[in-house]
Amino acid sequence: MRILHTMLRVSDLEKSIEFYTQVMGMKLLRRSDNKDYRYTLAFVGYQDEKEGAVLELTHNWDVSEYDLGNGYGHIAIEVSDIYATCSIIDKLKGKITRQPGPVKGGKTVIAFVEDPDGYKIELIEKKNDPEYDL
Repeated sequence: MRILHTMLRVSDLEKSIEFYTQVMGMKLLRRSDNKDYRYTLAFVGYQDEKEGAVLELTHNWDVSEYDLGNGYGHIAIEVSDIYATCSIIDKLKGKITRQPGPVKGGKTVIAFVEDPDGYKIELIEKKNDPEYDL
C-alpha cells in the first residue's frame, strides 16, 4: 500500500496550477474535465504518479469559494535548501507565512507557505541525519 494523492478543492484552477507549477516547482501531470458533473481535476507533483504521491486539484465549476474548516492541517514538502527555496517563492510572489527557522524546541528547519486558496504548505529542510525530528 502507498499514498496516491491528496485532494484539494480549489476556487481558481488556473491560478492554483500556476502556483503549484511555477512557484512550488511541480509538474502538471494530467488534467481532465467532467462536463456531466461540472468539475475539472488536475494532478500535480514532483514525480510521476507511479513513483510518488501527488496533489489532486479539484475545481467544481459552480463553486467560487470554499471554507477551509478547522480540521485541515498542511501538506509537507521536503526541500534541500529552505532559505534558497523561500527566496525563490518570495520572488515569485508566493505567500510565506512563517519564515525559515528551527521548530520550537527542535533543530528541524521549517517554513510555511500558503497557496492561492489559503491551504498551508510546510517546507522542511532535508537533513543528512537519519534521526532528525519531524
